[in-house]
Amino acid sequence: MDTETPMPPTAPTGLPSKEQVLEALKVVKDPEIPVNVVDLGLIYDVEIQPSGLVEITMTLTSVGCPVQDLIRSDAELAVGRLDGVSEVQVEFVWTPPWGPDKMTEDGKRQMRMFGFNV
Repeated sequence: MDTETPMPPTAPTGLPSKEQVLEALKVVKDPEIPVNVVDLGLIYDVEIQPSGLVEITMTLTSVGCPVQDLIRSDAELAVGRLDGVSEVQVEFVWTPPWGPDKMTEDGKRQMRMFGFNV
């Protein structure tokens, strides 16, 4: 009896993977903090629909962040350039609240390079 190891599920042909979306989001920076939104730990979830809609759930470093619209536009533009993406929706959430503990090690290193204490 010939048994084959099943292949892990992949994204439908023509759609970006979650990893590709996260990589595209690394060009989006908070203008007040010199680190991208992925390494800051601001991206909470990415869902890719078969229609090409990419839904991004993210937060900001503070509820009253004055650059919210700029970050949303930059994220929509960066992800919208990926093949197979028909629409990008960014939803800001405030729970759980952001904290420095959500940053990647690379993000913390970048912050220290710019003199921030993390």
